[in-house]
Amino acid sequence: MTTDADLARDLAQGAGRLLLQVRTEETDGPTLKRRGDAESHEWLMARLTEAVPGDAVLSEEGKDDHVRLEADRVWIVDPLDGTREYSEVPRDDWAVHVALWQRGRLTEGAVALPARDQVFSSGRAPALPQRSGPIRLAVSRSRPPAFVTALAEELGAELVPMGSAGVKAMAVVSGQADAYVHAGGQYEWDSAAPVAVAEAVGLRTSRVDGSPLEYNRPDPLLPDLVIAHPDVVEQVMAGIRSVG
Repeated sequence: MTTDADLARDLAQGAGRLLLQVRTEETDGPTLKRRGDAESHEWLMARLTEAVPGDAVLSEEGKDDHVRLEADRVWIVDPLDGTREYSEVPRDDWAVHVALWQRGRLTEGAVALPARDQVFSSGRAPALPQRSGPIRLAVSRSRPPAFVTALAEELGAELVPMGSAGVKAMAVVSGQADAYVHAGGQYEWDSAAPVAVAEAVGLRTSRVDGSPLEYNRPDPLLPDLVIAHPDVVEQVMAGIRSVG
């Protein structure tokens, strides 16, 4: 019997394979973005309808049907996280997110990094990574926000540049970074699957003010996020308070 964790992983992996195929068929950047977003979304919706027809869905690329607010089970998906990176072949720092919210909390999540042939899953979570040395903060390669730059200076931290939100979050999961702090605006689909995986590993997650992350709300805007290794989370939160 396929579990919810298995389904999340299979969906993220399958959409990733489709996106890699689209990349072989299209060279125009803007068209590649449009095709990737649309075709991954359509594939995920078809598979969810087939596998769990009674469940609601919140997708970045779909119309928000507020029936989800009364549902017990809601899949929160980002069919292509890092559209810009995806369109810049051969960059590999883009992702697919699939998460399941049930009765008030995230219960499963999977993040595929298709161009790296990697899938991170709450159902097969790796061990909490060991860490040492200066704090490493995952940050946008192309547009690091001033807030995170100031935070790095406050903490004496190193900035580790990379692409999409899912890639940054999985860098903390895999031990390439110690924290991912974002305060520049996101939506639930940007963080739901990464947070589900991070929590399964034993990482700490919250809003930047320390309050819990809440999903399946009427407004899917969820503008800020902290994912941090438990060994550094107190320092990171103190640094956030210091830089405002």
